[in-house]
Amino acid sequence: MIKLTVAGAAGRMGKTILQLASQDPAFKIVGGTEHRGHAMLGQDLGLILGKDPVGVAVLQDPVASLKTADVMIDFSHFAALAENLEAAVLTRTAYVIGTTGIPDAMFKKIQAASKKIPIVQSPNMSIGVNLLFKLAAMAGAALDESYDLEILEIHHRMKKDAPSGTALKLLEILAAARGRHFRKDVVFGRKGETGVRERGKIGVFALRGGDVVGEHTVSFFGDGERIELVHKASSRESFARGALLAAKFLAKKKQGLYHMQHVLDMG
Repeated sequence: MIKLTVAGAAGRMGKTILQLASQDPAFKIVGGTEHRGHAMLGQDLGLILGKDPVGVAVLQDPVASLKTADVMIDFSHFAALAENLEAAVLTRTAYVIGTTGIPDAMFKKIQAASKKIPIVQSPNMSIGVNLLFKLAAMAGAALDESYDLEILEIHHRMKKDAPSGTALKLLEILAAARGRHFRKDVVFGRKGETGVRERGKIGVFALRGGDVVGEHTVSFFGDGERIELVHKASSRESFARGALLAAKFLAKKKQGLYHMQHVLDMG
């Protein structure tokens, strides 16, 4: 049985992960954390699950929450990532990171930590999105620059970072497939007199509104035809199920940095 702690336990993703984990006999929920001042601090996790008390309190201190855990899953805000990562290393706890908007400097700390503990880090844990990554790489390599390339992502009004981590991962994959620079050859939105579209550039656009869980579209615009790769998430459960698969994957590892392609054995 895998002993699980969830960071951001009372958030949208935290609740979904806890609910699915409570139904999976492979997991035992032993902890949950929330940020300073959160109304759920000190409360029993059973309240989040809509069940009777389970004898596990929501804590602010990640070290205390990880004392008996095998794996922590974290979809909380990236501002909490440094403290959570340090706690995971200190307690030798495997760590699943689904947080997006991670600064570049933080990635270096994640890489360093992976030499001591096993980590799965991915901007999107969905099986469908990871298939989208693979298909995008194939299409990007197969279609030359006579096909103009654009990425569009849509999320709910409460999402704080833009573009999404998934859109940025798609950009990274497609830039590599095209032999283009991940930063120099990208256009984030357009405004004013932009002139003729420059050959080889990759456009990235973010829309925010309503309760959209997540949509990503990669479009290849050719002369006389358009190819689109589309993924639409209708529920957060797809991300949560992927995160729990990642937790099971890490339970068998001692150290190392992995991605969902490893978890799903997509190469």
